Amino acid sequence: MKILKIFGFSLLLVAIITGILLYRNPIPVDVVDAKYTSPSSQFLLMENGSRIHYRDEGNRKGLAILLLHGSNASLHTWEPWVEILGAQFRIITLDLPGHGLTGAVPDNDYTTSAHLGVLDTLVKHLALPEFIIGGNSMGGGVSWRYALTHHDKVKALILIDAVGLPEWQLDTKKETPLVFKLLAQPWFRLIAAKLDSYYLVKWGVEGAYNNSPVVTNELIMRYYELALRRGTRQATVTRFSNVDNNAGSSYDMSELTQPTLIIWGEEDSLVPLNTAHRFTEALPNTRLVTFAGVGHVPMEEVPEKSARALVKFIREMVLSEKNGELIAPG
Repeated sequence: MKILKIFGFSLLLVAIITGILLYRNPIPVDVVDAKYTSPSSQFLLMENGSRIHYRDEGNRKGLAILLLHGSNASLHTWEPWVEILGAQFRIITLDLPGHGLTGAVPDNDYTTSAHLGVLDTLVKHLALPEFIIGGNSMGGGVSWRYALTHHDKVKALILIDAVGLPEWQLDTKKETPLVFKLLAQPWFRLIAAKLDSYYLVKWGVEGAYNNSPVVTNELIMRYYELALRRGTRQATVTRFSNVDNNAGSSYDMSELTQPTLIIWGEEDSLVPLNTAHRFTEALPNTRLVTFAGVGHVPMEEVPEKSARALVKFIREMVLSEKNGELIAPG
């Protein structure tokens, strides 16, 4: 017992010393926001004081597609799809609480329930009638949960390397990126809110994107600077520290009867390909498209291919086509 106490104290001491040596001041909010806003950026003020960053882009007369990013990412991950698909579709993206230019929120609630609440508020704010909803990773998990309770609004579902039910978690042949392993450790979270995370971000991005050539220094700096935005590191620590009770709730996946496109990178080291097959088994109306050599973020790693898969799915399973234009059936 004494040895264990000494070992525990030693780990804590190492963590404190490491934190001092690798301390990095946060970047002021206005500095980060000035760099990463765009002419399309808008901000929605919530009742709890949160300021939600979103973009409403593309063809305002086209079918609306609402897209949610994954954990530690931001709405910027959808920019390739906006560029490719914007002439045909209305594309809405947002930064979920604790991410991007939304950042830390006053009530420190970063649960799935909080994300669902933000999503529902934005849908009502934009007065969206019917739309397609989709998400990558964590955002995919939020998407299918929203679709389960909003059959009247969700016309179709897009799941891109999405998290599924907790019991679906299976071992993957690839090694999980170091940053995610560390954030799961309580001792690391003691220093993470002050740490200069550049190399952890770099290794995490390279691992998630399967060392894709799209991982440039600009891409790494986007993740790094958004992570250093004042308040975001603590928000990240809070997210990984708290148990998300909603995430473990019981769901009947067979009720997701909307047409569902499942897109997956075959070399995903975060959410293995087995999960894609679990979705196809559980959901009654799916199409699965996988990409060889691709990691966790197909919409950035292979934007043209993944966008083509989406358009094909919409034409064949969601909408009708007349004179070369997509129209709602009936």
